[in-house]
Amino acid sequence: MFTHQTTVHTGKALLKEIFFVKFQIRTYLSFYTKQFKTMKQFFKTTKTLLLALLFVAGTSITVLAQITRPRAPSPAAKVSQTIGISKVTIKYSRPAVKEREVYGILAHYGYKKLGFGTSEAAPWRAGANENTTITFSHDATVEGQPIPAGTYGLFIAPTENGEAEVIFSKNSSSWGSFFYDPAEDQLKVTISSEEIPSKERLTFDFVDIDAQSAVAVLDWEKKRFPFTVAFDVHEIVLANAREELRGVKGFSWQGPASAANYCLQNNIHLEEGIKWADQAINNTRNFNTLSVKAGLTAAMGNDAGALYDEAAGLASKNQLNRLGYQAMGAGDHERALEYFKTNVKNNPEDPNMYDSMAECYKNMGEDKEAIKNFKKSLSMNPPVNVKANSIKNLNELGVDTSAYVADN
Repeated sequence: MFTHQTTVHTGKALLKEIFFVKFQIRTYLSFYTKQFKTMKQFFKTTKTLLLALLFVAGTSITVLAQITRPRAPSPAAKVSQTIGISKVTIKYSRPAVKEREVYGILAHYGYKKLGFGTSEAAPWRAGANENTTITFSHDATVEGQPIPAGTYGLFIAPTENGEAEVIFSKNSSSWGSFFYDPAEDQLKVTISSEEIPSKERLTFDFVDIDAQSAVAVLDWEKKRFPFTVAFDVHEIVLANAREELRGVKGFSWQGPASAANYCLQNNIHLEEGIKWADQAINNTRNFNTLSVKAGLTAAMGNDAGALYDEAAGLASKNQLNRLGYQAMGAGDHERALEYFKTNVKNNPEDPNMYDSMAECYKNMGEDKEAIKNFKKSLSMNPPVNVKANSIKNLNELGVDTSAYVADN
């Protein structure tokens, strides 16, 4: 049976309860007002972040969606040149003249404030777009001045009188020369520009290349800016050999023998060459290891006869011929002649053996024997290179060779 119960409040108790309810309402209102403000700020921040993320994502998708297109109007280029075992590489962009005035305008003279970037006095960027850079694989010299191995920003400051400064900056990653700082210069050299036939596209190249150096050139419009790059090739090769011979190449006779032979062929570090030759001989005693030590020993002014003879006893026809030339080059003509005679005796049908022996006679001043053996070589229908050598030497000995030349 449901019974309804009614509670009767006194006036004082009712006022107390009303006060308590009002307090609760104010507390709840204060709490939720603060929460609302916090939530409002949260949603506002979240909205900003979401918009930023959507923008980045949209940009990334746009970039990823684009195809690879040609770079215009100044396409990228790279040129490298090997000198010895070293390499110099220039990376740059190639602007075109397009009937514009280049020097003093596009390629400004000297140094100037460009109106953008942090540089107060910037040289010409020597290209377009990013920094033109030059990389040296080993320590080098530019115009005779040393520069450590590494990559550098490459700038040029031309002048109206034809001279120019070529600057190698330790900052190679900036854009153009807008952020050029002279405090970051590694090297600055002065060169003279040259007049050339008109060149529409800016081009770097290497000319006048030899065993130790090359001339790097920037050609654009009607000017060339050349600077010589050189490496200490022999020292670099031998430093590299020392490192290589600490690895697997040092476990066979071929590695140290080739290092020793490099010393012999270039007449450098002969004592170190002897050590490498001994290392090779201790591994394998053969013609190659013995002959290179013989050559080094003779080059140092010491008696190498026993080494030559031991090597000769292990030699093939061509090796013995080479050994004869090696002994002849060391001034030991009698021993060289002995080797050439042995080769002629063992290979009487080979015209090259007579040609080589004739050269030895010629160097000894025995012209009659030299002429006889050169003619013998020519009578045997020799290969083209052997025939040319015999004819050249006969001409030097005053012999009419027109009959042999007519046979060609």
